[in-house]
Amino acid sequence: MKKKINIQLVGIASIAIILTLLSVSAIFYDLFQKQVIEDLKTTARILSNEMFVGAEEENINLPNIENLRITLINRDGTVEYDSNASIGTMDNHSDREEVHEAIDAGEGYAIRRSDTLDKNAFYYAVRLEDGSVLRVAKETNSILSIFNSAVPVICILAALLFLLCMVLAHFLTIKLVKPIEDLANNLDGTKEIDTYNELKPFMNTIYKQHEDIMKSARMRQDFTANVSHELKTPLTSISGYSELIENGMATEEDTTRFAHEIHKNATRLLTLINDIIRLSELDVTDVSNAFEKVNLYQIAETCVDMLQLNAENHKVSLTFWGEPCEVMATKEMMEELLYNLCDNAIRYNNENGTVHVSVKHIEDTVVLTVKDTGIGIPKEHQERIFERFYRVDKSRSKSTGGTGLGLAIVKHIVAQCNAKMELRSEVLKGTEIKIIFPRIQG
Repeated sequence: MKKKINIQLVGIASIAIILTLLSVSAIFYDLFQKQVIEDLKTTARILSNEMFVGAEEENINLPNIENLRITLINRDGTVEYDSNASIGTMDNHSDREEVHEAIDAGEGYAIRRSDTLDKNAFYYAVRLEDGSVLRVAKETNSILSIFNSAVPVICILAALLFLLCMVLAHFLTIKLVKPIEDLANNLDGTKEIDTYNELKPFMNTIYKQHEDIMKSARMRQDFTANVSHELKTPLTSISGYSELIENGMATEEDTTRFAHEIHKNATRLLTLINDIIRLSELDVTDVSNAFEKVNLYQIAETCVDMLQLNAENHKVSLTFWGEPCEVMATKEMMEELLYNLCDNAIRYNNENGTVHVSVKHIEDTVVLTVKDTGIGIPKEHQERIFERFYRVDKSRSKSTGGTGLGLAIVKHIVAQCNAKMELRSEVLKGTEIKIIFPRIQG
């Protein structure tokens, strides 16, 4: 990672250096051109005012101006005087850009390149009072030749800048990567990491994800340990009773009792395995694409009717009230949700207690409520009762035949349906669980 960042930073710096040098060269050459034209303009005006007005060719007395060419051109374009060439061999200059502009506008300039000499010729022309044109010219090196002559200096400067960029890129890379390395070595967050503000949201996300992963790992470890324990208990009972029968150590009366215990533990074992399988399915399967409009009122009414016999066996009164309500879910999930809530309310109720189930609209939501007059849940346990195998009263939980997974299944179903769950409970007074489903869109 460091090497990649280093290469990218040095590459960006190199491109920036090259572009900067080229841009600076072009800008300075443009300024140089403007300065040459301005100098020629000044020279032409001085000469036109002091030396050429009304003068004949033979009377012209030019100062010795190095690298400067002076030409006097008649209105018809013929050359009357040139400081660098014989006028007899020169063409008509009326078609020259600078001469044409001077005749029309009073002054004009042009820049022409000589590919043969690799030079640029700068021309400035001014119209005199008698209509003739005075032209001043100067040759300079082209931008390419100027650049070529400066190549050694530019290369040295670029090399120094490149080395400086490499050093700065190295230290900048270290500074950029250091908080990430510290984070990788300190995911538990035992010390404060000094970082820049832009990285803090990323680090907070990583910390949160790490905490979630560790929490999930601990939950899976606990789940594996609890599953082993929960499976071991009924299997041990089944193995013990069957061994007594196999060895002939049980009377006929004992055999009947042992067979009843074996059947009860086998049923508990099957229920436990089914709940574990169901939880695993809910963990890894997203069934939201199979959701449809489900009549929650009808499902709740059927569930209450089905559990009436179970409620009577526990000497609990089970009632239902509601109004037609639809939610987005699957029928199987709603049946499972209602069964687990109602079964729990019956199991952990008091003798002659009540369980009331209701389904109704509240504003733009559908609310399912299961309320009982049971043993209640202490406040310190209320946040954890939806964890797998978590029991408030372990002795009573096992005596009632519960697997400890019912409310965990409920929690997963609620999450899948994008619903909310509210719990209110008071010891010895009862428990109320509300499931709030969102309104069906459209």
